[in-house]
Amino acid sequence: MPDGIRTNGMTAAAAALAMYERRQQVLANNLANANTAGFKAERTFSRLMDGAIAATETATDRRAGTLEESGNALDLALEGDGFLVVQTAQGERLTRGGSFRLDGQRRLVDGDGNALLGEANTAAGESGGITLPPGTVQIRTDGTVSVNDRLVARLRLESVPANVALEKDGANRYLPPASAAQRTPLAPEARRVRQGFVEASNVNTIEMMTAMIDTLHRYSATQRSISVLDEVRGRTATDIAKPV
Repeated sequence: MPDGIRTNGMTAAAAALAMYERRQQVLANNLANANTAGFKAERTFSRLMDGAIAATETATDRRAGTLEESGNALDLALEGDGFLVVQTAQGERLTRGGSFRLDGQRRLVDGDGNALLGEANTAAGESGGITLPPGTVQIRTDGTVSVNDRLVARLRLESVPANVALEKDGANRYLPPASAAQRTPLAPEARRVRQGFVEASNVNTIEMMTAMIDTLHRYSATQRSISVLDEVRGRTATDIAKPV
């Protein structure tokens, strides 16, 4: 065992308690966002640090949620792969959450007022924001945005390889990968935008609740093992201290 790590039953059990606490936090957050459009559940997995101490890490479950018709012409959902791009005060973010509206400048924005971005070489302008004139909005499966049959913009749709970890920023936004090579425009043949739909959370509430109960039971069992170990230590110290 490496010199930097000294483990025994108590330290291993304490590490296990921390692991179960982290797992329970992740599961609770998943449940809290079961009705958040575009939310992707976090999955937990455990590993051994230097072969001795258990630790819990997380990864985003990028499987698509069910597409639900909303009746709002400005709501958008993506079938299959891909992300929409919004501009926040902290920079660009990727999202699958497709509930949008017009702000006071008639820009397409999300619920937090972040501008939905289009491709800069369209009528959206160099900023990439999408401003819609009055009229009937049509958003086709390839991401082209028209008003009264006049092309206004094309949505920026990006792809990130499945093996690239995405860091969450809020409930349904993600920081883009640091490497530009891991963030590419979604291929035209893969673009399947659905107007008037939102993607539901991919959280399975029954699965999450079952996992929370299982984690609670494991936590309680580990607590009991610590109590037993502490009792054994106490008895050992008392017996050793007795004169022969």
